[in-house]
Amino acid sequence: YVEKPVSMTVYEGRKMVEVARRTGRVVQVGLHRRASELYAEVAKRVQDDLLGKVTVCRCYHLSNMYPTGMGKAEPTAPPPGLDWDLWLGPRPMEPYRETIAPYKFRWWMLYSSQIANNGVHHLDVIRWMTGDGGPVRIAALGGRYAVQDDRTIPDTMQAILETEPGRLVMFGQYEANGNPALPHPGHGELRGTQGTAYLSDSVVRVIPERGGQYQDRQPRMEPMEFKAADYRHADHRVANLSLTAQHAKDFLDCMRSRGMPKCDIEVGHISTTYALLANIALMTGSTLEWDPEKERFTNNPEANEWLHYEYRKPWKLNV
Repeated sequence: YVEKPVSMTVYEGRKMVEVARRTGRVVQVGLHRRASELYAEVAKRVQDDLLGKVTVCRCYHLSNMYPTGMGKAEPTAPPPGLDWDLWLGPRPMEPYRETIAPYKFRWWMLYSSQIANNGVHHLDVIRWMTGDGGPVRIAALGGRYAVQDDRTIPDTMQAILETEPGRLVMFGQYEANGNPALPHPGHGELRGTQGTAYLSDSVVRVIPERGGQYQDRQPRMEPMEFKAADYRHADHRVANLSLTAQHAKDFLDCMRSRGMPKCDIEVGHISTTYALLANIALMTGSTLEWDPEKERFTNNPEANEWLHYEYRKPWKLNV
């Protein structure tokens, strides 16, 4: 069982997939919304053209951390019981700070980032809904515009990824403003030619589209609601569990059956890749073209250097 993000580099993630396939290991990734019967139903409907051609998908991480964010901390001795050298693993040696571990590493590019922490959950749901594989073009902008803390990631970031079927997938990390970005409660939307779906864990609302310029103005479908309460696991003992617990149960069941878990390592790797590529686009300040089969950039050789890094000794990736 591997928590998200699957890896800190695309190369590491692909090696994990290769080892899982070679050894026949069951590997579940902690993108727990894959356990949702509600999302499974909506994904089936969307891929059956419920919304028509989906051209834009948006998701967000919203949290107003202005002005002091997670704070600032001076280097200090690590707390008792924490092996700081082991915690850092192959990453460069860095003095311990309270603003890195145990929780706040999520605001450091070296150890996570918010798109790899929160964003990957929502990007994975969108990828599930659309059935998309990896992206083909990626761009990102952002910076530390307002929040004053130890972070090394932006407090404001917008990433845009284009997928092969012809759609944009957009992730916004807004940590200097927390007001809702969508007209309905939730974390994402799918905008199709026939309707728009607003996603949340409890209910998915579908709003009909109407024609614009030179088109028939009548609604193109009926409004719909899909409620989690109506799409519960057949076993009430499972249905009453949280999605996280259901996801863990799926992993344990697959350990016994040797079946494929709902968020297999390759599924999690591809979704994690969305986040990692967005960070590379941000750091290089360029629009990147990506070959999802070869997992290489095709228009920027220097960007390929970000797909892995030299490990701190004595760490090695011998697989």
